[in-house]
Amino acid sequence: MSFIHIDPRPTAEENQPSAVSPQPSAAQPRRLPPWFKVKLQTGPDYHDIRKTMDRLNLHTICEEARCPNMWECWNARTATFLILGDICTRRCHYCSVATGRPHEVDREEPLRVAEAVQALNLRHAVITSVNRDELDDGGASVFAETIRHIRRLIPSCTIEVLIPDFEGNEAALALVAVEKPDILNHNIETVRRLFPSIRPQGKYQRSIELLDRAKQMGMTTKSGLIVGMGETTDEAREVMRDLRSVECDIMTIGQYLQPTKEHLSVARFYHPDEFAVLKEEGLALGFRHVESGPLVRSSYHAEQQVAGC
Repeated sequence: MSFIHIDPRPTAEENQPSAVSPQPSAAQPRRLPPWFKVKLQTGPDYHDIRKTMDRLNLHTICEEARCPNMWECWNARTATFLILGDICTRRCHYCSVATGRPHEVDREEPLRVAEAVQALNLRHAVITSVNRDELDDGGASVFAETIRHIRRLIPSCTIEVLIPDFEGNEAALALVAVEKPDILNHNIETVRRLFPSIRPQGKYQRSIELLDRAKQMGMTTKSGLIVGMGETTDEAREVMRDLRSVECDIMTIGQYLQPTKEHLSVARFYHPDEFAVLKEEGLALGFRHVESGPLVRSSYHAEQQVAGC
């Protein structure tokens, strides 16, 4: 793959708030800056994860969301399990996970996830899901059962759950919290102004309130922001302040990459130096850990994050 350099610094016009259309741009997609060059390689660990997932009929968000770090993470024997199937009931304009009518809930899936964690000898497991808004609890009981199975089979394994908003259902959140995952993650994803156009079935304040309730339930909380979808840097800072106002402990900040031409176009690419500044500002606000960089995704270096909490 070849790359050409583009100036990632925003112009004055780029840094002004504006309406963002969820439709992809008809213009030619922008070339990736040189710092996005990723070495694609496989190895014994990569193949072991692939075989284990296939054998147990499991999904990973690494594949479904086309994560650029999959090669690095799988070669380091880390992966994020995707439960409740691979079809989402929501359509967010930045996400490549399939949208539609989900299949019936697979009641054996939580045990198979635990068996995969055991087979791969994981020290830290990250569990996420599609949105299942058609379920009364949004799938919270399946998260809870998955945690219980992992605790039973691999008591020493730490667990992070990356949950949907459960449509604000506090009882559903409590089902997960009572199992005491080591980290409870819910990604805010974008800034308040862009939520209605980019995440039309979500609500910014509802996500903030979920993290607030999770903290009140005794959870170590985490959230992630994707930049480059049309926000200003001041709006990104506002998200950090909002997360700290509910005592969120960990934050991830990464660059949006357009998964297909049918998805939202990249508004601009942030320079690595800008990510470094956002990290410093986040730490100054009081986050215990801030993972910030062009290729950062919510579970990137997750095992290192739990170690510091």
